[in-house]
Amino acid sequence: MAALTPLITAIGLRNPSPRKRGPTVAQIAYFLNPISPWVYLAGRRPFDIAARHGAELVLHPVDVQALMARTGGTALADRHEVRKAWRLQELARWSARLGMPLVPRPRHFPTNPAPASYALIAAQEAGGGDLAALVTGFGRAVWAEERDIADDTVIRACLEGAGFDPALADRGLLSGAETYARNQEVAVAQGVFGVPTWVVDAQVFWGQDRLDFLDAHLAG
Repeated sequence: MAALTPLITAIGLRNPSPRKRGPTVAQIAYFLNPISPWVYLAGRRPFDIAARHGAELVLHPVDVQALMARTGGTALADRHEVRKAWRLQELARWSARLGMPLVPRPRHFPTNPAPASYALIAAQEAGGGDLAALVTGFGRAVWAEERDIADDTVIRACLEGAGFDPALADRGLLSGAETYARNQEVAVAQGVFGVPTWVVDAQVFWGQDRLDFLDAHLAG
């Protein structure tokens, strides 16, 4: 065997050079609910940040009421009046700063966000459209246009407006419901307690006002 060592080394079978690998793509988990005004106000910014840094943004729609109950939060209906008043002030401030129209007490809030969440899940799986446009479309429907995103007609219109097959509103119901439940467990396991939240490299960024920190983290 000793006599073969020079030959093995010469043809490169011993201590081969490491295989070149491409750059690692960061994956950002985006926990959201289409009815949240803060998700609406986040708008396209998380998608733009991910694109700028070559990162992959993966949507995880979650039941935010159930998530808060599991992680020590308080549902909006159960909060003290002073907290509710402050929330309305903050919504008005951010709406003005971002130039995004927002009705503070829209006609169809609250409503059941599960069907729209299932549609988001189905659209992400199907591809072919603009997920950022779909997320913002649902938010705009609730907070600017005062439409009911539990209504199948509204869901289909939002899907079509974002370039997706409107039939996903029906086809994605079963798989969407299963993924929606799994997302809840993923959220809790990753330390998520509200929406919108972005998780990357075990760092948790909660709130649309933390997007600058997400951007800085990805920039290194």
